[in-house]
Amino acid sequence: MIELDGLTKRYGTKTAVDHLSFRVRPGMITGFLGPNGAGKSTTMRMMLDLDNPTSGTVRIDGRHYRELDEPLKYIGALLDAKAMHGGRSAYNNLLCLAQSNRIPEARVGEVLDLVGLTAVARKKSKGFSLGMGQRLGIASALLGDPEILMFDEPVNGLDPEGIHWIRNLMKSLAAEGRTIFVSSHLMSEMALTADHLIVIGQGKLLADMSMADFIQRNSRSFVRLRSPQQERLRDVL
Repeated sequence: MIELDGLTKRYGTKTAVDHLSFRVRPGMITGFLGPNGAGKSTTMRMMLDLDNPTSGTVRIDGRHYRELDEPLKYIGALLDAKAMHGGRSAYNNLLCLAQSNRIPEARVGEVLDLVGLTAVARKKSKGFSLGMGQRLGIASALLGDPEILMFDEPVNGLDPEGIHWIRNLMKSLAAEGRTIFVSSHLMSEMALTADHLIVIGQGKLLADMSMADFIQRNSRSFVRLRSPQQERLRDVL
C-alpha cells in the first residue's frame, strides 16, 4: 500500500502539489488522472524520493522509499523510459539494476521475454523506438517482482497491440493482489483500465472514488439536440 499524507511541493511561489492525501490499495488498478501540468509526475517522483516534499509524507508499506534496502523488490516504477543508458544493451541495462538489488541474473531474461524484447536484448537501447523504450522501462519495473508497481503514462508510444498488452498485464498483476498505480491525462484510457480513480488538478485532490462511482456522478444520461428543422428531427428520432 502507498499512503500520502498532506504531500506538498513548492517551487518558489509556485505550488505544484498542494496537500495531497490518499491511499493506493492492493488488489486493484488505481488510476491517477489529471491534465498535463496537474502535478502527477511531481507526486510520483516524491513517492520515490526523487524529489523532496516541501511538507507531508509518503509511506510505502509503512516506510519511506529511502528506508528500503533493496527497493526494486518492493516497488517497481516506470517514470521516464528515456532514463536508460543509451550506450548499453537492453540486457545490460537490466543487469546493472539487478546486480544493484541482488536480483538473480536469470530474472533479466524472464522480464525481457515478458515484455517482448528477447530478440533485441543485445542491441543498444539508444536505437530503440519510443514503444520499445516503454517496454524496456516496464521490464525494469518488473525486474524485482515487486508487490507495488507505478507507471507514468505507460501507453505512450505503444501501438494498439502494445496498448492492449499493457492493459492486460496491469489487470493480471492486480488480480495477483499487487498494488498498481498508473497515471494518465486521458479519461478514456482510465475508464478501460482503472478500478479506482484519483483525480487532481493544479496539484489539488479533486476526486478519490471507484471508477464506477466517478462515471455515474459525472456522466450524462441524456443528449440534447437542437435543430431549425424540429419536425424533421422528430421523425428521424
